[in-house]
Amino acid sequence: MGILVLVFIFISLTQHGDAHGPDSCNHGGGLCRVGSCVSGEYVAQYCFEPIILCCKNLTPATTES
Repeated sequence: MGILVLVFIFISLTQHGDAHGPDSCNHGGGLCRVGSCVSGEYVAQYCFEPIILCCKNLTPATTES
């Protein structure tokens, strides 16, 4: 019975209108975080609304060669 509840919760989270999923977040250069973003990041979208946020850096990361 507990597994059915977890499956139902997962399906309801993924079916929400504003949930884009972790793949969309990762491809956009963000990270999925639970609760809140860390310092220097902002909420770009939701991986699974309203619990898991897609956080992106305020400034683009630079690569050094």
